[in-house]
Amino acid sequence: MQPDRTAIEELVYRSCLTLDEKNFKDYLDLCDGAFQYTITAHSPEIRKDMIWLDYDKAGMQTLFTNLPRHNSDHSPLTRHATVYTVAIDAMKQQASVVSALQVFRTALDGGATELFAVGRYLDSVKLDGGQPKLLKRVVKLDTRRFGIGHHIPF
Repeated sequence: MQPDRTAIEELVYRSCLTLDEKNFKDYLDLCDGAFQYTITAHSPEIRKDMIWLDYDKAGMQTLFTNLPRHNSDHSPLTRHATVYTVAIDAMKQQASVVSALQVFRTALDGGATELFAVGRYLDSVKLDGGQPKLLKRVVKLDTRRFGIGHHIPF
């Protein structure tokens, strides 16, 4: 049985919740074995897309394992995704999903919350096997300045 749009949307939203909670194991459980994660941003100065992060599932696991060793900004991030489109390809058993992404950062000193990043999720979702799984996520950011110490993926 093929998942419906609601199950695919819940996958996107659950991916945000698990990252917000820094529950990296559950995040990776939402991903297919062939998962690929990329963060890009377009630079008008050089008129090209920049690739800031490009990992497969094993690379993401290594990144998450090494996070405690980084000098990081520990301010909590809250991801807000809004699913715009879901295009299901029954022949491929995949869906293409486009979502708006807003990331808010709450400072540890004082608790002020600010808009931290804006972009889109461009997801490929694998549909065979019962529960939908993330096969590929491209985070296409409009925001290009973050300061130092932000190592957690969006």
